[in-house]
Amino acid sequence: METVIAVLVGVLMASSVYLMLRRNLVRFVLGLALISHTANLLIFSSGGLQARFPPLIPPGELVPGPDVANALPQALMLTAIVISFSVFAFLLVLAFRTYQRLETVDPDSMRSAEPMSAGAGADGPAPGGPQ
Repeated sequence: METVIAVLVGVLMASSVYLMLRRNLVRFVLGLALISHTANLLIFSSGGLQARFPPLIPPGELVPGPDVANALPQALMLTAIVISFSVFAFLLVLAFRTYQRLETVDPDSMRSAEPMSAGAGADGPAPGGPQ
């Protein structure tokens, strides 16, 4: 089962990198969300995929039993889920506001803060540039 999860993590990571390298802001945001879910799956699989007992100490004992699940990957995964959801929500709002302001999702045409080139002054100054 670990081999299947490892191959799945590799395929998801490759597809998220592919999406992030595309020339589209929406695909970049979706690739970033996919890479965070891939990291969650990797953390989940590092804790082991066998059925084990919860990490509770029985009454009268000082340490947990031998076949308990590791609680650290579970705690890390819960934290990573919350952080990745908040980053994804922030990026969705940022991408939407960028589209509203610039009316494009192509990163190459998002040049409102850069100075105009010498040959492109026929239409007047750039938006937000000197008047």
